[in-house]
Amino acid sequence: MISAQPIIYIVIFAAVIALVQGAYLVLFGKSISQNGKVNRRLELLEKGGNREQVLEQLRKEMTQHMKSQSIPLYSILAAKAQRANIAFTPPQLLMVMAGVSVLAFAALTLMTAVALPTRTVIAVGMGIGGVYVWISGKASKRMALLEEQLPEAVELMVRSLRVGHPFSSAVQIVAKEIADPLGTEMGVISDEAAYGRDMGETLKAMAERLDMQDLRFLAVAVTIQQTSGGNLAEILDGLAKVIRSRFRLFRRVKAITAEAKWSGKLLSGFPIGALVVINMIQPNYFDDVMDKPIFIPACLVVAGFLILNLIVMRALVNIKV
Repeated sequence: MISAQPIIYIVIFAAVIALVQGAYLVLFGKSISQNGKVNRRLELLEKGGNREQVLEQLRKEMTQHMKSQSIPLYSILAAKAQRANIAFTPPQLLMVMAGVSVLAFAALTLMTAVALPTRTVIAVGMGIGGVYVWISGKASKRMALLEEQLPEAVELMVRSLRVGHPFSSAVQIVAKEIADPLGTEMGVISDEAAYGRDMGETLKAMAERLDMQDLRFLAVAVTIQQTSGGNLAEILDGLAKVIRSRFRLFRRVKAITAEAKWSGKLLSGFPIGALVVINMIQPNYFDDVMDKPIFIPACLVVAGFLILNLIVMRALVNIKV
């Protein structure tokens, strides 16, 4: 008889991720999804918020996660939540973890017959793991969009500078014309500069917050031009070409190493997949050996080799360019 328990676990875990995403969209609206033509900052302004209030709200969202790294458990999410610019506050994220863990526990209670301690551990793991996977996915997607949008934004700045606009106006144009996530980020920079903050300092703070090398290049270029002078349009034009070249190179490296990455994932995931399939087809397959003293140590050794395989394969394809 085929056991449905592994399938139930997978379905509940997927439901946890979908539930978190649904709650996020309900609480913060579609503008937070980064799929709209109008970026979130402009949408907030159109809804009646004044410039100062919108700036304060966006700055709070952009910095709240790095300020909360000292919170136990949350620290493992802080860096990715920062990159993803999650609008949930750290306490709200912890509440979401707790809430989906409770729901996962209820679903496991209704759909499985595992022991209470095991059910509790699995439910907590699903709650924390589901939120982590959701945040990690949003962070990866957002950073990929930023890297793709940046060359276009710099080229738009170059065109604005060449027709006579000052750099602050060029940034403001980018904030209006570019979609999220870069549109809102540039809008915050434009607003901060309008309230008196140094443009180079603002760009540098943004680059450090997002940990993005191309943005650091932009901040350095603007800072040098402010202190030493020079044709900023020509500097940024050269920078845009460099960023595009780096982007193409990263894509090429990613394509070249894709086979090795998936080979590593397959080699590491195959034993786990085989274990799940065996458990589904023959639930009592390991009953004869589970009571042996060597069973648990052997499982730990196998798990150690799987983790080592992931580390080695990741090191082999982690090419620095």
